[in-house]
Order: sequence, then structure tokens, then C-alpha cells
Amino acid sequence: MSTISFSPSRYVQEWSDEFLALFPHRYDYIWAEHPNPSTKVEWKTETRHPLSDRVIHQGSYLYGVRFGAETCYCLLDIDAGSPYHPNHDPFAISRIIAALEPLGLVGYLICTSSYSGGLHLYFPFSKAQSSWQIAIAITTLLENAGFKLNPGQLEAFPNPRPYIVEGAPSLFNAHRLPMQTGSYLLNSDFQPIWSNQQVFVQQWNFAQDRNDLDVKLLKQILKQAKRNLFRISGKADKFVNDLNAEIELGWTGSGQTNRLLGRITMRSYIFHHVLSSGKPLEGTALIEDIIETARALPGYQEWCQHQHEIEHRAEEWAKCIESSHYFHYGDQKGKFKATSEELKKAIEQAPTWNQQRSERTRERIRSAIANLLETGSLPSNATARFKTLLGYKIGGGSLYRHRDLWHPNYLTEDKFSLGNAVREDGQSDYAGGASDCHSLTSLLPSLDGNDLPANGSSDSLAEIQPELDGNALSEEGSGSLGGAQFVQQTLADIQAHQAARQEASQIAGQRQQQIKREASNAKLIARMQQFLASGDPILMAEALAWAEINPRVLNVSMQLLQNDLQDSTPLEDQNRSSPSDMG
Repeated sequence: MSTISFSPSRYVQEWSDEFLALFPHRYDYIWAEHPNPSTKVEWKTETRHPLSDRVIHQGSYLYGVRFGAETCYCLLDIDAGSPYHPNHDPFAISRIIAALEPLGLVGYLICTSSYSGGLHLYFPFSKAQSSWQIAIAITTLLENAGFKLNPGQLEAFPNPRPYIVEGAPSLFNAHRLPMQTGSYLLNSDFQPIWSNQQVFVQQWNFAQDRNDLDVKLLKQILKQAKRNLFRISGKADKFVNDLNAEIELGWTGSGQTNRLLGRITMRSYIFHHVLSSGKPLEGTALIEDIIETARALPGYQEWCQHQHEIEHRAEEWAKCIESSHYFHYGDQKGKFKATSEELKKAIEQAPTWNQQRSERTRERIRSAIANLLETGSLPSNATARFKTLLGYKIGGGSLYRHRDLWHPNYLTEDKFSLGNAVREDGQSDYAGGASDCHSLTSLLPSLDGNDLPANGSSDSLAEIQPELDGNALSEEGSGSLGGAQFVQQTLADIQAHQAARQEASQIAGQRQQQIKREASNAKLIARMQQFLASGDPILMAEALAWAEINPRVLNVSMQLLQNDLQDSTPLEDQNRSSPSDMG
């Protein structure tokens, strides 16, 4: 019994189909559902199996193919909105052909890629050549002629791959197969003609016979092309592909400008020298590349609502990424990986985002307090002061966390003065006392009116007054008052509020003692009244003795009390009567 050896099947080839034989590489193909008119195609990549002839014939989906190690053709893609399209420049394609002529590529066939109006220029040649060599050669010739190869503007297939992915081969870009929905051959005047796969093959063969590729010149071009070959990680390759996936579709609706400009900026700043060779982009070069890429993307004219300010928006994004943690790929140190002690120290001392937000909140509270003191409308009561500050659009949670800036138990003369004086190290002395704020558990003052001791100030008022000159508070919004006048008025207001607070505290204490005394007296009077009504001679006698000391307090008159006591003489007193009374 013979053994059958198993080998992976490519696909069932229809050898009689000359059209499909023009595109032999079918691995990692792309496919998409037929889109609705005027909508974008959503391409997907299939890596599990190759694309077969019969599946293409079925026509259920749109298909596209990539390039293998060798190729017998190259392709240029000109988008409908590109400045190189005949609708914008009728001589651009002639200039492109002239740029490629030294390599021996003079014959081509042209067709629309889809209903969008984009153009595909095919340059077939007889002898298979290295795909990456062809990519570098045609890209170099076009760039030397002044053409810019960017997605949505002018793209070359196979595309140059200036980097190698560690651990996995990098794929060439895929292109849509011709003669599918919306694809028609064009004549020399760029007008559509009757098209089918057979006509396409005829024009292909005619152009192939005209192209005699100069291999010697090809190698010379490769030597002259000074390109750095980068080896990047798999994560970086995925990052590039993710950016391309978002960018190359361009605008498909409104409200996408900010997102797209951010993605374009990231790709240009991080990977431009990897994808397009040359130096990493910075400054004006980065801004220009962002603008040029954005304007060349599909849908820019139709959907971008910021075309009138695209330069300004690109400049903002360039500044943003240059000050961020991103850096040019391949930089061994990276923007925030430098070993200099100055940079490390700056990073360590830089305030965090939470610290910056907290300081902004504290500044708003200080400004509100200054305004209230200036207008003489700062309440002395904590609750009223809390409600007033809410009117300055300061949240209750923020007021609670920073109550050292406004609560009566903290806002004293020395602390308020120190809060507007800045030390040489740039830190606010007033903020230094912020640790005291956590000693309270409530915004309301305690019942007995005792103030907590001030712990955050080591300087007395007399020591800091000479430092508060006429310019000390010029930036704090002191209105029409000068700096010194504002400080004096502020201190006077603080003293007035403190005096009023102390007086209110004394009155509250006296009233509290009075209430206690009144409550105690009321209980005693009620008890004496109960003694009088009890009928017990001893209790009534005690009540009578108390009534003599505190006249006009009990409800029963003194005369009535005396009569009641006489009527209720104890029996033992009666037994002490004289013997004459016993007869």
C-alpha cells in the first residue's frame, strides 16, 4: 500500500483564466462586502488561507491581493482628490511616465479603481524582479522628480518597506483587483471604454511588450538610494498599522478632524523617518507634513469643517506631541529617558496633574475670599461663608478639602497675609498651613466656640507687614485699591470680623449659662410646688422656708401657707398640751 504524502494546497487554479494568472500571489489577501453607493469600503485581511480563482469568480465580495517576493508588474494609485489626478493637473500623469522612463517603464494601462474616480496605472514587464527592489526604484525616481508619495495622494505598489519587523516578515500593501464593480479601462484622454477581463489582458500584454526593464540601471538606483533600514518590534509594527488603518480612510463624516489630526501627528512625529527615510520631523517640517497629509486624505474637502484653520490646528498638535512623552522611534534614550541629572530632577520636582488642579482650586478660593474682603461682604459664620463661596462656582467638596483657606477657625490675619506672599522657592506659605485643615471633621464650629490653635504660621504679622508693599497684591485683582491700601483694608476687615466673632462667642457663652440657670430654677420651683401640694407637713415646711427666701415665686400666698401649716399641726405637738386641756 503506497503512502500519500500531504502538502498544503494552494488553491484550485483555473489555468485557462489569463486574467487571474496576472495576479499569482494570493496569501494575506483583503476582502470587503460590496458597499452602498458613496460609502467607504471596509477592507479586512484574511490570513488563514489563500484566495482561490473560484472564489474570485463567484464575486460575492470585493477582493485585493498583495505582492510576493517577486513581481512582474508595479502599480501606481492616484486618488480622485489628489493634485496629480487629471481633473486637477492634466499633465501630471505624463510627468510620472517621464520620471519612470529611465528604468524602461514606458508602457502602461490605466483604469478606474472604483466609482470614487481614483486611478490605477499598471506597468507590466516580462521578467520577474525583486518586489522590494522595484518598490525602492520607482519610489526613488518619483521622489527625485518632485512627486510626494502619501496615502490618498500617490501610492506605489509594491510599496517600499524601510523597516524589518523582528520575528515576523513584513507584508507589502494590498491593492484592489481591477475589473470589479466601478472599475473601467480608460483611453489616452482618460475617458472610459468598453471593459472586461479579456480587454484588460490584451492591453496588459501590449504594455508588457513595450517595457524593457533596465536591470543595470535598477541596481544603480538601489546604490544611490540612501535609506536607513530600521528593525522595529512587533508592537511598533502593530502601532504603525493601527495608525494607517485610521488615517488612510480619511474623513467619512463630520466631527472627525481632531481625531485624525492627532493620529496623523503621531505617525509623522514617531515614524516618518522609518516610513519615508530622512530625518525625524520637528518644528515647521512636522507642521507642514501634518497639513499636507490631512489635505490629501479622502473626504477632506467634503467633511473637514476646520479647513480655514488647518494650519493653526496642525501647529497646536505639533506642539502638543513635542512636549509629550512620545519620541522619534529609534531614539535609544527617548525624550524622557535621558540620563542627565538636571532632567531627572526636573521630572521629579514637576507637579503632578492632581497637584496642579488642586492649586488652581485653591487659587479660586483665595480670589473669592479676597473679593469678599474687599467688598466687606465676608460672613463671619462658617455656614454662611460656605454658602457664599458656593456662589463663586466652587464645589462643596473643594471647599471642604481646602477649608484652611476660608473657615473661621483658620482664616486669621497672619495666615491670610502669608497666603498672598510667595517664598523664594515658589511655594505659597499659605499653602504650607494646609495640613491643619484635616484636624476638623465638620465645616461648622464647635459648640463651645473654642478655636483650634494655628500651626501653619511661624511669622508674626509685624514681621511680614514690611514685605507687603504696594505691588504685593497687584496680580490678585485688587480693583481700584492700591496694593498697600488693599492689604490694610483686608487686615482691618479681618480684625473687625475677629472682634465680632469673639463678642458673639462671649454672648453665646453668657446666654448658655443663663439658660442653664433658668432651667435649674424652673426645676426647683416645680419641686417646691409639688412639696406644697403633697400634704406632707415636713415637705410643706421645707417649701415654706424656701418661699420665705424667694418671695412671690410660688403660686400659693404666704398667708395661705401659714394657715395650712397651723391646721396640720403634728399629733405629737398636740400631746404636749397642758394638763388643763385634758380634763
